[in-house]
Amino acid sequence: MEEISLKTEEIIEKLPGLYKKGLTEFRLEDTKASCDKKFLFRLFDTVRNDCPDLFLSLPINIQDIDRDFLAKAEGLYLSLEIPLETGFNKKTFSTKEKLLNDSGLVFGFILDWGLKKEDTFQSFRSRLDYAVSAYPNHILFPQFESGERAKSTGIYSSKDLDFSKGMAFACRTFYTEGRAVPWFNSVLKPLKISPSSFFADFDEWQQCNNCSFITDYCPEDAEQEEIEKMQLNFLQQKYEEKNKSQLFAAASDLVKLNGAFSRVAKEGKESIVETSYNPDDILTPYSSDLAKFFEAVAMEPCKVKVFAGLDSPDYKIL
Repeated sequence: MEEISLKTEEIIEKLPGLYKKGLTEFRLEDTKASCDKKFLFRLFDTVRNDCPDLFLSLPINIQDIDRDFLAKAEGLYLSLEIPLETGFNKKTFSTKEKLLNDSGLVFGFILDWGLKKEDTFQSFRSRLDYAVSAYPNHILFPQFESGERAKSTGIYSSKDLDFSKGMAFACRTFYTEGRAVPWFNSVLKPLKISPSSFFADFDEWQQCNNCSFITDYCPEDAEQEEIEKMQLNFLQQKYEEKNKSQLFAAASDLVKLNGAFSRVAKEGKESIVETSYNPDDILTPYSSDLAKFFEAVAMEPCKVKVFAGLDSPDYKIL
């Protein structure tokens, strides 16, 4: 269906009719409207009653998220897009982040780099590190779409702007398009490096392998399996570099199994995955600490079929 633009005052009235004509996704662009809870709650009721399968994307500031908002949003096919700006209040974000993760709602962060005069290379890295720690479904960098270019300053050099762009593109590829949210922090932990350092290294790897922003590589156009191969190749290299090769088999199992689950959920595609550990072991909270997991759990090579269950992706050992 072609892209349709609605004035804010038309949304509540016209959305049900467009849904009946085949509209499947709607993004609220009006940031003022997204701060108006009366409007939002009317929108939520309209979607729930008249457009039950509509995917709604909503930009919203973190301070506007509370228990009433989450209760109203419950059960909707909804993604919250939250700006994470320079000088953000970490205490406020941590409190709201817990509410979001407890609610099960899908949310992502929106980051830019170098656009505000008070921004620095270090503040961008700190925001990126925090964003990943909060387990967002995705991290968006609108500068890639808008083409808006940051200007170098005395506190944000042109070289640092280039580094920031590389890290952002690496995150876009590895984390967001790589569907890494279920396992990224667990796999990163043994390496004992920050997410921003990891993405800086992956940016170098992408440049060496001709799949960076410099070569106009588009991760959104890539198959998930293609990005998964990139993830595994790079992770194996990092685990060897950090003398953690003994943990890579478990890390690889996490990546491959979760990748297979995502393909069932998003593309309806079944997979057969070869693992080094029993999936009943690897898919438990114990794998959040791979070093302890390695010491406690014996290897058990398996072939695992991942398929669509009644309510969610499921698996069985062949």
